[in-house]
Amino acid sequence: MTTELYPEIEPYRIGELKVSDLHTLYYEESGNPNGTPVVFLHGGPGAGCRPAHRQFFDPNHYRIILFDQRGSGKSTPYAEIRENTTPLLIQDIETLRTTLAIEKWLVFGGSWGSTLALAYASQHPQRAIGLILRGIFLCRSSEVSWFYQQGASQIYPDAWEDFLEPIPLSERQDMVSAYYKRMTSEDEATRLQAAVAWSTWEARLAHLNLDPDAAASYLEDPRNALAIARIECHYMINRAFFPSDDALLNQIKSSLLGMPCRIVQGRYDLICPMRTAWEVHKSLPGSELRIVPAAGHSAHEPGISQELVQAANDFRSLKV
Repeated sequence: MTTELYPEIEPYRIGELKVSDLHTLYYEESGNPNGTPVVFLHGGPGAGCRPAHRQFFDPNHYRIILFDQRGSGKSTPYAEIRENTTPLLIQDIETLRTTLAIEKWLVFGGSWGSTLALAYASQHPQRAIGLILRGIFLCRSSEVSWFYQQGASQIYPDAWEDFLEPIPLSERQDMVSAYYKRMTSEDEATRLQAAVAWSTWEARLAHLNLDPDAAASYLEDPRNALAIARIECHYMINRAFFPSDDALLNQIKSSLLGMPCRIVQGRYDLICPMRTAWEVHKSLPGSELRIVPAAGHSAHEPGISQELVQAANDFRSLKV
């Protein structure tokens, strides 16, 4: 069986799910309507889903469910951070599951999607038949500091200089707070300038080899950067609304033992360094860790995408 991405497909169903007076979520289903359900949890938070995300899954076997989290993609209102917390996102996943009359499903998430997948499955282990995770992130202080303060900047000082540029020297000791101040500004130009710089920093480090066109869409239309930057910063400054740095890891250890779990991790992931994936793997005896030697963070790096397809192929044996 090939480990290349499956051919492009179109959804057979598109819907909107009102989850509060403020928020309405976009969702879609593709693949086999009678197949094993799999829910795709996108990254960011705030990045939204893309058509290519359907292609990790065998459309003859899986009922593929994608949705845009609060404020992301086609969900409304766009880039909204009010009523946007991890507990509410977990609640939304359960609302979507019951709306679609699904008893159990495979949970697939990368980067922030791995955080949300672990948090969801830890609270609702009876609803997950397994986990496929990529680029593990637990939103601990050390991980946030690595990417937005001191760490990745040592490897990409040129890109870091561009990230620093919108922030006065007096505020650079806390870049997340400085950016949050600007992305919640009442001035639209200030919000958009900050969003472009924030998103560009991340996009430039997402691949092992720097992609000069990674941030092109943000530069062409700054509004493309707003949701991912504003919502991401909102979650970073609030440490994903977890009660403590180790809360999620402790919950994983107590709730997910024995659950089938495949972790795919780029060895040179600068956004979500491999140490976190290693800790989660060691906390879950029986989990599999597939390290991709020549890869960074993006799900679409060749070695990573192949491992994700392989994982979804292998997990076809799981029973609902």
